Amino acid sequence: MTDQTGTAMANEGRFLIGVDVGTGSVRAGTFDPTGRMLSAAKRDITLFREAGNIVEQSSREIWSAVSEAVREAVLASGRAASDAAGIGFDATCSLVVVGDGGAPLAVGPSEEPDRNIIVWMDHRAIAETAECNAVVDPLLERFGGRLSVEMQLPKLLWLKRNMPETWAAAGLIFDLCDYLTWRATGLD
Repeated sequence: MTDQTGTAMANEGRFLIGVDVGTGSVRAGTFDPTGRMLSAAKRDITLFREAGNIVEQSSREIWSAVSEAVREAVLASGRAASDAAGIGFDATCSLVVVGDGGAPLAVGPSEEPDRNIIVWMDHRAIAETAECNAVVDPLLERFGGRLSVEMQLPKLLWLKRNMPETWAAAGLIFDLCDYLTWRATGLD
């Protein structure tokens, strides 16, 4: 196995961290350079549901769960954290909205800033999805000819129209996987 520079990664002590954020939990695992799992940890995360097909989550809670699960998995691996060669993230196709300094911004009628994720299974943007799909554009062919209500574009359009204060205050809007990378690296 090689690192980003193409340098061979010494097998002795080096390991990789994988994080998967699903709908209901965060799972972290450590792996040796051959891909053998060394350890794993899991943390449950909250789903907030409201009428109108609204399903939201908290980026603060998710990041806290990621941090806890990674720490536990690394500790259980018996390896020093400094021996981690890299970390990778996988997550649901959920939309995260943050303002200045990464502060969470409300994305729904609860107006709770900590509920700043529109979850993949949130279907509040049905009308916006139909509107997007009515547009004749070759770009839609990249998505199988039609957008799904579970994709980001209809959710963004809903947010712009229905939460103008949040839209105006948004500093960064991420897919959840990209948000996790940003939190881990500080790079967007």
